[in-house]
This record gives sequence, C-alpha cells and structure tokens, in this order.
Amino acid sequence: MAHEARDFGYLLGTLEGISDELLEAHFGLYKGYVARLNLMEEELKKTDKGHANYSWGHWSELKRREAVAFNGTYLHELYFENLQAKGDPSAELKQAIDESFGSYDEFLKDLKATGLSTIGWVVLTKSRADGKLHTYLLTEHHTGLPVLQDIILVLDSFEHAFAMDYGTNRGGYIDTFVQNINWEVVNQRFAEV
Repeated sequence: MAHEARDFGYLLGTLEGISDELLEAHFGLYKGYVARLNLMEEELKKTDKGHANYSWGHWSELKRREAVAFNGTYLHELYFENLQAKGDPSAELKQAIDESFGSYDEFLKDLKATGLSTIGWVVLTKSRADGKLHTYLLTEHHTGLPVLQDIILVLDSFEHAFAMDYGTNRGGYIDTFVQNINWEVVNQRFAEV
C-alpha cells in the first residue's frame, strides 16, 4: 500500500510566530519523505535478497535506511498534527506531567533543554516500561528512540523547521512551538495510551 502525503494546508495563517513561507517549505520536505518511502518500498520488493550482508549490498542499504524515510514521513505528520494552539493539557495529562517531571514548568524546561540538545527531533512519550512520561531526542529520524514508547507530542528541532524564521535561534523557535501546541491532539494521544 502506497503512503500518501497528507494536506496540512489548514495550518497556513494559523500559527503564531511560524510563517506560511516556512510551513510551505516544510510541507515540501515532508512530501519528499513520503515519495522516498514509496520508492524504497517498491525497490525492496524487486531487490535480490541473496546478496544481503553487513558490509554492503543493495538490499542491505535499503533496509538500513528504510526507517529514515518511514520515520521522516510519520514524525512530520505527528508534528504537524500537534500544531495549532488549541486547548490546554487535560487534568489527566497534567497529573502525568507532574508525576513524571515534578511540574508543568519543569516539563517545559526539560522539553526546551532536550530540543536545544539535538539537531533532530524531540518526542514526549509515555513509556510502557514504567508508565511515566519521558522526553527523548532523536539525532536522526531513526536514531535515539527507545522501544516500548508511545509518542504523544513531537517537536521538530531540525534547522529546516525554524531557520527561515529564527535563523540560529533554536530556543526562540522552541518557545514559539510551545505556544502553538494543539493540546486537544496531545490529550487525545495521551488518552489512547
């Protein structure tokens, strides 16, 4: 089944501090991941598995990079979905934040510090291992996420997500991201896990 790029055009003109020009460029990058994922999956169907090995082989290289295209596609979708300032954290989510981070303010400090510590993604997860919320950083789309995690919030901290509007001020962008969180979406994700 082919993956299809979703239309996030409804975000245009609705985000405080994130320009439509930046969003349009970001949508284009996301569509590139979707196209690459479809191409890789088609290529894997017809590639000879008989020469697979650790050092090199066409099948091997496709498999090594498959998660990059897959996560590049679906992390972007989760990110765009949790944009557009709506609502507040639910009582249940606030309680989980307090139990996991000490307070909402400490959670925000953790989120920002994690975002400043990576050139990639920050995800807020609920762990199936300990039941708590955690932030993790991914230096690439496929590197850094522990297993047994359900993603409930995604921050794109790659330069393409902010440089057009913020230059090198990643911290200013992260503050703006927080102001644009769609808590209705995040609350729903949390409720489902």
